[in-house]
Amino acid sequence: MSLVARIATVAQRDAITATGIVLSGVWLFLVALFWLLAPGDEGAPGGIARLAVVVGTILPLALIWLAVRTARAIALLRAEAADLRQRLAQLRDMAAPPPRPAAEPGPLPEPERQPRAPAPVAARPAPRPVAESRPAAPRAEGPAPDPVDADTLIRALNFPDGPDDSLAIAALRRALQDGNHARVLRAAQDVVTLLAGQDLYMDDLPPDPAPPAVWRRFAEGARGSAVAALGGIRDGAALDIAAALLERDEIFRDTAHHFLRHFDAMLTRHLPDMDDAQIAVLAETRSARAFMLLGRIAGVFG
Repeated sequence: MSLVARIATVAQRDAITATGIVLSGVWLFLVALFWLLAPGDEGAPGGIARLAVVVGTILPLALIWLAVRTARAIALLRAEAADLRQRLAQLRDMAAPPPRPAAEPGPLPEPERQPRAPAPVAARPAPRPVAESRPAAPRAEGPAPDPVDADTLIRALNFPDGPDDSLAIAALRRALQDGNHARVLRAAQDVVTLLAGQDLYMDDLPPDPAPPAVWRRFAEGARGSAVAALGGIRDGAALDIAAALLERDEIFRDTAHHFLRHFDAMLTRHLPDMDDAQIAVLAETRSARAFMLLGRIAGVFG
């Protein structure tokens, strides 16, 4: 959470606490006022009467502070949700391609001095029926973008470290121009962002490195125990959090399976063209760590 969001959250929680203190003070003042102004009873009060007085004094205080605690928790959750939305918007803004400059309008043609006579209606070709019309030939577009090289794709899969990471931002923009890459990158971004909302950051989950040969077997279609080394993230707390999300959160479950399918397809397409050094760097990216974490929970690696 950013510093500004933390300050705002602390200030809001302090205001809630102050409200609880004020309400508690008002209640105790009313109890004391009632105690002083109530008419005295003859004889000592019984045990039930004393119990009723104690419960009537303490129970409202307990309810006040229960409400204070709930309000503080809600304020914290709202601040984390707002910060998460802001981070997601920043990542999407950094990944968006730069706007193209608008073409300058050319000079308008000078009006003719002699107005031309409109063409006769008979000279215009009659429209063909829909059934007889042929599809128009596709208009020639610009040259297709060059294929994304492996180093650019790997850098994009790791995502920028911040607004100053110009190389990663340029790689992400370049990779998003390819439809297949755009799908896997957006799916990875959604998963990484949702996990970060649970304080589960990929930078804190270094995996046990798997040999490049195991990655190649996976790209060739091997599953189960043959590629078990790919489940190299063994952080128990991270596995428990991700497993709980997959079990309880339907949105996260759909997002995670969508990401696993697209990352699997990306490996099948590009891993045969990568050398061992590139595969080792790919395995350290944030997207690959999320794939190893979720794939281990989903049983992809046995």
